Amino acid sequence: MIKYALVCDAGHEFEGWFGSSSDYDDQSGRGLVDCPVCGVAEVRKQIMSPAVSGTKRQGSPDLAPQMRDMMMQAQQAVRTHVEDNFDYVGDTFAKEARAIHEGKSEERGIYGEASPKEAAALIEDGVRVAPLPPAPLKKEELN
Repeated sequence: MIKYALVCDAGHEFEGWFGSSSDYDDQSGRGLVDCPVCGVAEVRKQIMSPAVSGTKRQGSPDLAPQMRDMMMQAQQAVRTHVEDNFDYVGDTFAKEARAIHEGKSEERGIYGEASPKEAAALIEDGVRVAPLPPAPLKKEELN
């Protein structure tokens, strides 16, 4: 596993774990790496120092997979809750979110699609939005 320090075009910094350097390149090239804050898919690696491993093992070797599985389950629970309880507005998400924010539309939870530019403009204008956790990958999409 390799950890990269990443930054999106909107300036949000975050980390990503990948099986190898080529896994990052492949996923990034297919648009699968996006910012967890704003959803922007224009993401690049930052300069970072390499992690140097010592000879002693620290922590439980089984902890990382358990934590990953727990986070994946939590993300799926959030996505399922949104899909079951919020109104899907498709590609009119940015317009409808702004209308709700301005009091021109009924206050309610919505989800849909917005371009990175639309999402950044909503955030800049104080509209509270967040990217929906990704749908789980199908087995044939896994590497």
